[in-house]
Amino acid sequence: MNVEKVLIAGAGQMGAGIAQVAAQAGLAVVMTDVADEFIARGVDAIRKNLARQVEKGKLQPAESEAVFARITTSLDLAAGADADLFIEAAPEVLAVKRELVEAAAQTLRPEAVLATNTSSLSVTKLATYTGRPQSFVGIHFFNPVPAMALVEVVRGLETSDETVATARAFAERCGKTPITVADSPGFVVNRILFPMINEAVFALQEGVASAEEIDAGMKLGANHPMGPLALADLVGLDTTLAILETLHGELGDPKYRPCPLLRRYVAAGKLGRKAGAGFYSYR
Repeated sequence: MNVEKVLIAGAGQMGAGIAQVAAQAGLAVVMTDVADEFIARGVDAIRKNLARQVEKGKLQPAESEAVFARITTSLDLAAGADADLFIEAAPEVLAVKRELVEAAAQTLRPEAVLATNTSSLSVTKLATYTGRPQSFVGIHFFNPVPAMALVEVVRGLETSDETVATARAFAERCGKTPITVADSPGFVVNRILFPMINEAVFALQEGVASAEEIDAGMKLGANHPMGPLALADLVGLDTTLAILETLHGELGDPKYRPCPLLRRYVAAGKLGRKAGAGFYSYR
């Protein structure tokens, strides 16, 4: 299927980022959320990102306005009922995602492709809630969406070849490089990445080194562009914990057990950049 219009459920970091890259690819975008304040934040984030591109000379002012004009917003999924592709970009809570994909399956036409941006939940399980699992696929963008080149296209147990091809073509049109992966906890990147972040938190908890020294070690010793603790702050410590809990629960291996220090930070509301404090202070 040729995708020309996208309906995105969620106006947070991921949803707004997906809306931006889709609009920059020339697609019509409808971005929805449950409250006007969330939509306003998403719209503001897109405006700021586009303004930065203009300041850096990567985008002309007229192009920026054209991109923004391709994005409409609504509190109702029905505003995008004629979309070719639906992507849910809600928090990593199964009940929330289930409600959205069920609603999308009832709202969009039968030939539309339905997708989730989940970073850890089962695509196969989410597909069962739609009644058309062959048309359901994972399209996992990475944060920050405009800057990150990779998209994991996740094939559920019943996802059709045509649906996978549509998802890959959409990712490529958005300027991303897709890799096709099987539906397994954490997929490829997070299954490898988050145990490393977790081990960094254990090292911090055990006093092996300070947060700054741990991150400097991985940046300078492993050539990582960002240290694991700073990356956790960027992702969100609540999201980091949720992904580790999914890996631990689904795979049953104690090596995925979330570090107790991570749990304490989340319990204290120190969720990273979005909260102003995590392993580092952002105030």
